[in-house]
Amino acid sequence: MRNDPLRTRSLVLDADGIPISALVAEPEHGEPKAVILAVHGRGMRAAYFAGPAHPDTSLLTLAADLGYTVLAVDRPGHGASAHRLPAGQLIADQAATLHAALTDYARAHPVGAGVQLLAHSFGGKIALHLAAHWPDDPRLPLLGADINGLAQHYAPGAWDRPDDLAGGGRLNWGPLGLYPPGTFHAARTLLTPVPALESRELAGWPARYSALAARVRVPVRLTLAEHEHWWRLDPAHRTALTAAFTPGLAHLVTAHGAGHNLSLGHAARPYHLRALAFTDDCRTRPRQSAPAEAAPAAAARPVLAAVR
Repeated sequence: MRNDPLRTRSLVLDADGIPISALVAEPEHGEPKAVILAVHGRGMRAAYFAGPAHPDTSLLTLAADLGYTVLAVDRPGHGASAHRLPAGQLIADQAATLHAALTDYARAHPVGAGVQLLAHSFGGKIALHLAAHWPDDPRLPLLGADINGLAQHYAPGAWDRPDDLAGGGRLNWGPLGLYPPGTFHAARTLLTPVPALESRELAGWPARYSALAARVRVPVRLTLAEHEHWWRLDPAHRTALTAAFTPGLAHLVTAHGAGHNLSLGHAARPYHLRALAFTDDCRTRPRQSAPAEAAPAAAARPVLAAVR
């Protein structure tokens, strides 16, 4: 199995007039099993998923080798949209913009069985909003959501730390030996300023997590690193993470030998393989119809409609 960074190409998608830059890796032969929409965290870029320090950490090439398309997007306010959205967007608006970008991609490319969300940290908030409000569209169904580095309640003082390599070291990385040589040099190319609007909704996240989780109707896999310091993760808080979802829909796992930036470390490949196995399970799982109050097209689309 190859991990060739040359197989990853860049493109710019039209999200209802907003340019969204992205990296994409597609299977060499035939249509994809599904499309994985990969969403990065605060202060990073789509290349987070491209193995910047070592090819074994690349989600893009690994998933393409296993028959999936990966569309790793720069979230609104990052990359090509930064000049258009210098303050970024709030969570619901980011979800709407990324759904519009995905729809633009799907107009010209096969999507296989549908879309799987894979998101890290702040990107997981966008993914959870997308999963809770996904339009009921048989042409672009949602299969499931794999979210890492996201919980419900921040650890005391966590959100006051800077999003950089120095100030956020323990929070963002954990022990330095968890990462391949050259990771911290390569990570400097990923770092971007955090748009101002991304800090506005931090205080309300615990209540929002519960409200969103209650609406989700697809399987969810939550992964937290062994050395995760952003969140309160005592047994009661861990139990509450999955209890917020419909019973049996979500499960929580620990990535051993990993820090918060899971997809950049030595544990990236095992995590990505497990995430892809979960995607296979979601792809072959019998579809469930969402209850009328949760996801009819007429009700869901206005929630995803972005506020410009």
